[in-house]
Amino acid sequence: MKRISTYTLGCKLNVAESSALAQAFLKQGYKLVPFGEETDLTIINTCSVTEHADAKCRNAVRKALKHSPESYIAVVGCYAQLEPETLASIEGVDAVLGAKEKFEMTSLLNDFQKTGEARIFVSDISTVDTFGFGHSILLDRQHDQTRAYLKVQDGCDYNCSYCTIPLARGASRSESIEKTVMQARLLIDAGYQEIVLTGVNIGDYGVKFGASFFELLQALNDLPIPRLRISSIEPNLLTSEMIDFIAASTRIVPHFHLPMQSGSAEILKLMRRRYNKDLYRERVLEVVSKIPHVCIGADVIVGFPSETDEQFEETYEFIQSLPISYLHIFTFSERPNTHAADLLASATLTAVPAIVKKARNQKLHELSYFKKKAFVSRFLGETVEVLFENEFSDDADISDGLQPTEKLCVYGHSANYVRVGIEVPSKEWARETLVGQLRQVRLMSIDSDLNAIGALTN
Repeated sequence: MKRISTYTLGCKLNVAESSALAQAFLKQGYKLVPFGEETDLTIINTCSVTEHADAKCRNAVRKALKHSPESYIAVVGCYAQLEPETLASIEGVDAVLGAKEKFEMTSLLNDFQKTGEARIFVSDISTVDTFGFGHSILLDRQHDQTRAYLKVQDGCDYNCSYCTIPLARGASRSESIEKTVMQARLLIDAGYQEIVLTGVNIGDYGVKFGASFFELLQALNDLPIPRLRISSIEPNLLTSEMIDFIAASTRIVPHFHLPMQSGSAEILKLMRRRYNKDLYRERVLEVVSKIPHVCIGADVIVGFPSETDEQFEETYEFIQSLPISYLHIFTFSERPNTHAADLLASATLTAVPAIVKKARNQKLHELSYFKKKAFVSRFLGETVEVLFENEFSDDADISDGLQPTEKLCVYGHSANYVRVGIEVPSKEWARETLVGQLRQVRLMSIDSDLNAIGALTN
């Protein structure tokens, strides 16, 4: 039996699509094996949001060939669409497939024989209209995960000056509510307790065929799933009607991720964002007034070209003034073929020195730490429902292993995205009695990583 392995970089949308790609090969008799084991085919799903994501792709290829030198290496994803020749030049890569072609891999590459020369299958992004459903059911099963990611939208019609996603994924598109609900039912039948709705710009769902994201939420809310989570939504697409519905729902969890990018009015205009500070503030305050225990996250970019100290301080003070629970902070990196790159090339804007960007990044990380600590602290002494996951305090990606005096903890999340840990006697016990279950936990303290530590009440 032939084997397939996947390695995913970037967003949860990529995770969902990697699983869908693997599913196509399982139907042809392949066996899915973890990345790092010997395999016949490796699919590397790339990201290109930052310059570091580009470098990670190269590292992934090297790792794949180190563990399985004879594996056929197929590279897909955003970086593959944007820079196919660059990827094809990496030693060991056998095929590069674009946004459309990745869903046609089994027909385009029917023999999967290494020839020593990479083949490129990439269409012009303007011609791409393939949706390609995706959910993380296969990859989650491989790792005993309890939260599934469901792709509901792809592409983006926005033209933010720093972003390459429209160039990498094409125009906004989605499938019908009926078909999307059918995909959600598959995840429910597989035993998942939570479904996370993913996409590039999910608030734009259905606009091409007269539907809306709100209508999709209403349909999904009728399904027998304990939790539905929205991965991220643009503040200008989050309506009062939607907020009211989520506030009244017993399934859609009180967690919003609202991209901010900047708290400077001038920088927001240069970024070509479709909202201003006032609208962003109004959305955040409305959400908190209607859902007091809500968790609100935000994306912020530091060091956008010509961002002055005063504009950064405006962003800092804007975030400080709002009930934001945590930040995802990105340092601006110039991406080819974007409006921001054109402004830099024409000297209309100037680059912010790397040392200044680093300092601003660090300052916002410190602010995020205190914001998150304050948010988690609010719930100490309370009992919350936690969905336990297959994550432990001695996992390699969390720590360097337990010290003799440390206790083993298993982690999960509350509905409002507080990460909660409880002490367990062993991983085997936790997997048998907790993982994949919703349990009541009384929160008692916060650890150094801002996890709430508690104890079961039932």
